[in-house]
Amino acid sequence: MNAKPRTSILFVCLGNICRSPLAEGVFRSVVAERGRLADFVIGSAGTGAWHVGNPPDPRSIEIAHRFGVDISHQRAQQVGSADFDRYDLLLGMDRNNVQTLRERAPRDMSGKIHLFLDYANGRMVDIPDPYYGGADGFASVYQTIREASEALLSKLD
Repeated sequence: MNAKPRTSILFVCLGNICRSPLAEGVFRSVVAERGRLADFVIGSAGTGAWHVGNPPDPRSIEIAHRFGVDISHQRAQQVGSADFDRYDLLLGMDRNNVQTLRERAPRDMSGKIHLFLDYANGRMVDIPDPYYGGADGFASVYQTIREASEALLSKLD
């Protein structure tokens, strides 16, 4: 009997220190809670290179930790050309991320690129970047990502 192939998902934001590391960690937590971790390859990256090699923003680490998710080991990376082959889905946190991904993607790969909330639950809404705001923005982003992660896993079942 052949094992079901693993689904690979790359969560993408601008710098890979706030939203996409949260999405990677939260989605990993959701699939682990359902005993499905072996079914997925999960990563995150940014469209920009400003923070490559850095850990997530301390506020992202803190809000994730508050809900039992450890993202402190993650390090920012930039989306590379190989990612379009490596991942089945590239989910942008906002429409600008999606546009940048589509501009960089090989023509035959653009069908893999979606707005995270639209793909997960049919809401054509951006996940706002909390970088320049306070802790409440990170809490709101966490909750949005948690709900979308649960919807995404249900959609992929």
